[in-house]
Amino acid sequence: MKAVVFAGPTIGAEEVRTFLDATVLPPAAQGDIYRVARRGAQAIGLIDGYFEGVPSVWHKEILWALEQGIAVFGSASMGALRAAELSSFGMIGVGSIYAAYASGAICDDDEVAVLHGPAELGFAPLSEPMVSIRATVAAAEGQEVLEAEHAAELLSTAKGLFYQERNWEQILAAFKNASWHARFSAWLNTGSVDAKRDDAREMLQHMAAFLKGGQTAGSVPPEKVERTLAWQGLVRRIETEDCCSHSEERRVLDELRLTPDRYREFHTRAALRHLALRQAGKVGRTVEREALQAQMAAHRGTLALFSGSRLRQWLKENRLSGAAYEKLLGENALAGAALNTLNSQLDPHLLAELRLAGVYAGLKTRAASKKRYLAAQDTLAGPLTEPERLRLTVWYFEMLLQREIPDRLEEYLNSVGCRSHDEFYELIRREFMYHQGCKTQPAPGSRD
Repeated sequence: MKAVVFAGPTIGAEEVRTFLDATVLPPAAQGDIYRVARRGAQAIGLIDGYFEGVPSVWHKEILWALEQGIAVFGSASMGALRAAELSSFGMIGVGSIYAAYASGAICDDDEVAVLHGPAELGFAPLSEPMVSIRATVAAAEGQEVLEAEHAAELLSTAKGLFYQERNWEQILAAFKNASWHARFSAWLNTGSVDAKRDDAREMLQHMAAFLKGGQTAGSVPPEKVERTLAWQGLVRRIETEDCCSHSEERRVLDELRLTPDRYREFHTRAALRHLALRQAGKVGRTVEREALQAQMAAHRGTLALFSGSRLRQWLKENRLSGAAYEKLLGENALAGAALNTLNSQLDPHLLAELRLAGVYAGLKTRAASKKRYLAAQDTLAGPLTEPERLRLTVWYFEMLLQREIPDRLEEYLNSVGCRSHDEFYELIRREFMYHQGCKTQPAPGSRD
């Protein structure tokens, strides 16, 4: 998906493709820019978009596309409106209509709005846009078909009509007895100007030049979009729609539903992930590159994705692009960090889950046994030296857990609910002494 153009009543898909090789989609609604941006579009051209009936293209999704380094062009209709509003952020406006909005010469949405037919009929326009009426009247005045006062009367009458009722028949009905009526009506057959189509063509030429490398997308550095709750809501809606639109994904979930215990396990994990990401959004938490790399290393180690070819095969099997895989890991790191901030509030809920799972009693018995044993030893007094801490750390991770020592120990401590390094070292010192003295292993189900 190198280039995507949203077009409808202004210009047809076949004509768009005479200018550049592009995926041509219907007029854009809210979420459509974000949807094609996350699928890897290199350049997006916004010509037509919905004004009513469905939510219009959101400014923030355009800003998000710009943040990803995607060139976004706008002209003619909704594209001209959004480009005038967002040109200072890097959106590229093209054409006279964009210039008129940007300068303040026009400001109303109805200047470019039209009534049009359904997609099956090619979004055929059923009314005349005010910007084209203005361009036509200006051309007629320039060719001395209309005098200035008559041109002003025509524009005033057209502007007074509801945009769906604007057509030359309706406009000229108010001037059927005017001396200039017949001359202007005859001139319209060849002299009318389609301002929106002209601007759309100009924008497509700019896009084609950009894609060929002949022009730069713009000089404005992209700004980071704030991940507000409203933005997160849009993202979740689009991602849910995209997920459920694939029959393969639906079949995978159907298979999972056939094993209810496993379904409930993953359902709980999904709910936890969802709530954690919401929490991260509320506090404005982001993921550092180092944390993302740590997530990737851990995940590849868990699934033995050590070679590049094995990772590529895994991505293919899981219908993931490299960018989507990175996003998945980033969300995982973000969710984990958000959950860590709730550690102090989770203890009652952890105890509840242990009781429900039948694990509580076993852990309680082991804790009591450890307490009795260590009380009898009376050897836990005094702080640990750094060499002792290092030996305990190596024993705990490499011998007891049989895993590598985490590169980011601070994050590991947060992930297991330890409030400080001292608390962690005291925890594993007590375990070491109990383990060595009693030669016991953890009770079944006490570690997972």
